[in-house]
Amino acid sequence: MLRCWSFTYRTLCLLIAALLLLGNVSAHAVGEAHRQEQIEPYTLPVLSDIGGISAKSAVLIDANSGQVLYQKDASVRLPMASTTKIMTALCALELAKADTLITVDARAVGVEGSSIYLQEKEQLTLLQLLYALLLASANDAAVAIAIGTAGSVEAFADHMNEKAKQLGLSDTHFENPHGLDSEQHYTTAHDLALIAREALNNPQLRTIFATKKITIPQGDTQGVRWLINHNKMLRYYDGAIGVKTGFTKKSGRCLVSAAERDGLTLIAVTLCAPDDWNDHTRMLDAGFAAYESISLCGDQGFEHLIPVTGGKEGYVLVKNACDLSLTLPRDRSGMMCTVELARFLYADIRKHETVGQLVFRCDTDGDGQAELLAQIPLITAYAVDRRQEKTAWHRFIDWLLRRNE
Repeated sequence: MLRCWSFTYRTLCLLIAALLLLGNVSAHAVGEAHRQEQIEPYTLPVLSDIGGISAKSAVLIDANSGQVLYQKDASVRLPMASTTKIMTALCALELAKADTLITVDARAVGVEGSSIYLQEKEQLTLLQLLYALLLASANDAAVAIAIGTAGSVEAFADHMNEKAKQLGLSDTHFENPHGLDSEQHYTTAHDLALIAREALNNPQLRTIFATKKITIPQGDTQGVRWLINHNKMLRYYDGAIGVKTGFTKKSGRCLVSAAERDGLTLIAVTLCAPDDWNDHTRMLDAGFAAYESISLCGDQGFEHLIPVTGGKEGYVLVKNACDLSLTLPRDRSGMMCTVELARFLYADIRKHETVGQLVFRCDTDGDGQAELLAQIPLITAYAVDRRQEKTAWHRFIDWLLRRNE
């Protein structure tokens, strides 16, 4: 009986010790769960009718979130003309590096429409051809890029369509890299805005879109080609950073523009717009008047010392894992931040371990309801190891075990 009782007693002690260890493991598991939490979506209020928009189809989106801020028949399928070239440029840089030397194929010479008059077997880098594509809207450059990176116009168009699928665009289809009229070549204002948003995330394209003029070589001669950006918004609209113009008789005037002010980037698209420059000015002005970009954590960020139990150090510094900029209405109310953080932590603690979060809420549409905006993890700034000496609890467990040997 004594042996049986002794075994049970020892097992009980070991189980208690194991539960203690499991408590520490559980704390780490909670930290990992916080780290994996995703930022909850929030919905921005949409602008009412801006008025005076001539376009058959138009949209204004927030480049940060991709949310629609204003729309006029933005889901109607229409031809896009040379605004096609935004996707052409995006796909080209996925297929080849900017410094890739491209030899002009005979099929690229003499393409109708806008041209920089490329010559067969002339060699230019992909970057130089992209400037010609996006500033001068050169159709011959579009074909040279397509053949030089994918082998043929058809293969390149396949890549464009695959990219559209990756972006979740269900109302866009490409048949060529330049945008000349074709029955199966179409998009919507909304889809085109999302293509522009993706392209603006590429630093090389963002630079090209904002370039007003540049020169590239003129074949094997000593001369140069002057490329002037067709996008007048770059010269006349404060904060404009691109993107692309387009026109055919079938499509009418098409324009994709983007502008940035105080960290807020807006993208506007019009298809079949007789008064496109004024359309874009009205939409962008309305957007900047109604919305702003804010940094949730500010310049200083969040920092707080938390007591540590059983550690070599008595405290650990906790800070926000990142900052986050959000687009919000200027007339919002009730911005709130809740700190979800334990009063103390158990050692040992890993560096950058997630131990809590900042939860931001705001009444964005004036209905009196606080909407969840974002959750930013709180992490430890450094590791805190467990003290080597045994605690009173562990000494008590050792004493129990020795007592029953």
